[in-house]
Amino acid sequence: MKFTEHTLLAPLPEDLQRLKGYGDFPVMERVIQRKLNKELPRHLRERLLAELEIIRRLPVQYPYSWETALKMMTENICAFTRKEFQELWEEDAMEWIYVQGNVHFHVHFFSNLIKTREGLRCRLLDPEQGEDTRENSEFLNKTIALMKEQGGISRRFSIKTVLHLNEEAQRPGERIRVYLPIPVEYAQVKQVRLLHAQVVFASGEQKDVPVFRIRSGDEPEKREEEGSSFIAWIAPEDAGQRTVCFCGEYQKGMSFQIEYTYQVEMPWFDLKYPQKSLRKGLALQDEVNRPNHYLSEELPHVRFTPYLKALAEEIVDGENDALRKAKKIYDYITTHLMYSFVREYFCITDLVHYTACGWKGDCGLQALLFITLCRISGVPARWQSGLYTRPGHVGCHDWAMFYIEEYGWLFADCSFGGSAARMGCEERREFYFGNLDPYRMPSCSQFQADFLPPVKGMRIDPYDNQLGEVEYADGCLRAGEFETVHELTAVE
Repeated sequence: MKFTEHTLLAPLPEDLQRLKGYGDFPVMERVIQRKLNKELPRHLRERLLAELEIIRRLPVQYPYSWETALKMMTENICAFTRKEFQELWEEDAMEWIYVQGNVHFHVHFFSNLIKTREGLRCRLLDPEQGEDTRENSEFLNKTIALMKEQGGISRRFSIKTVLHLNEEAQRPGERIRVYLPIPVEYAQVKQVRLLHAQVVFASGEQKDVPVFRIRSGDEPEKREEEGSSFIAWIAPEDAGQRTVCFCGEYQKGMSFQIEYTYQVEMPWFDLKYPQKSLRKGLALQDEVNRPNHYLSEELPHVRFTPYLKALAEEIVDGENDALRKAKKIYDYITTHLMYSFVREYFCITDLVHYTACGWKGDCGLQALLFITLCRISGVPARWQSGLYTRPGHVGCHDWAMFYIEEYGWLFADCSFGGSAARMGCEERREFYFGNLDPYRMPSCSQFQADFLPPVKGMRIDPYDNQLGEVEYADGCLRAGEFETVHELTAVE
């Protein structure tokens, strides 16, 4: 079932709130089923159905008990104590929930602590566990220096993406749709070229799939019914969340593969001296990208609530200049928020308030908070997300764009800026307000945009897309039922 933008705005009944807070998910599911047997308002019914899906996904994301998590810390951090662990928990430094009244920690709690706390990283018994953070910092510093020296950077990337289903999720003979992300061709991205779309059989044989471009009036479902052989649909260049969609009859052990290239042209903007800059920001030509379109709410998460309005007013503090407003918001987020891996976005029913009240969040939550506060303050702001693609590393990442009349569209990467602040690198923190490194593959230009062709059921992530989605006739697979691997095969 798919839900409307108002679904998550319906309040969860208090008895269910108590059960959820305690973590009694089996009883909670039974209570919800009883309520669904009654006559309910449509939005409340949708809310309860959404909650059923949330609580089925939630516990598996928090596998570590208190003692197990403590053991992981003492086995990996020199002279780590139980008191330190208690203090970290009380500081909300580790993502956790109650499961049957007992504290359970997020699957990535340990890597998050190493990523965000230099004091713990320096005490690692195996220093190589923290090596990627140092390498990435050095790489970004060199990239920024080069961009300033040259006035920008252009890079061409080649990426291969492979998705395969875990054995328990394989249903031979059933029709399937597999959506894989591909670059949106706009802003800094040029010359996107799909090289291959292939199904790979269990034997290792690879077969090219015919690819059709979706255009106005197309009926994907009608063409899909014409046979069992796979075809693929590629979404329009400016799709809000662009994908290649494989459609056909699944065979045991089959995987799905695409290869593509794209160009990123990333200028550098010296925002300290706008009167000397000859560059304009990135032009976005289509009508939907007009700046004023990005000043409004986008329910259910981007909302102009009294708390967020008051927060924006406090941060902006009477400033009238649009660029300085955005900078104040960026400065506040990068110096006050702590990066934190979180549960699936679908399992957080109010993303922006989660971040604005808890003052922690991952890259996407920080970007959403920046976008919301900018819009409240009269600065157009929008979403961009996909992959971070430095040589030797490909990872999921989200960031933001904002519009300043003198420049056009500029970038803000609050999580990269916050990382720089924690490491004492002010030059890098300043860079990620207005600028962006070129090592990105944006597959999403709009938050919570639907795919083309549309997914019929509930996606793993109805807001963003970096790892793709898999859908049978009765609904989408969940996280853990398939695996996606992105490989950066070349950077020129």
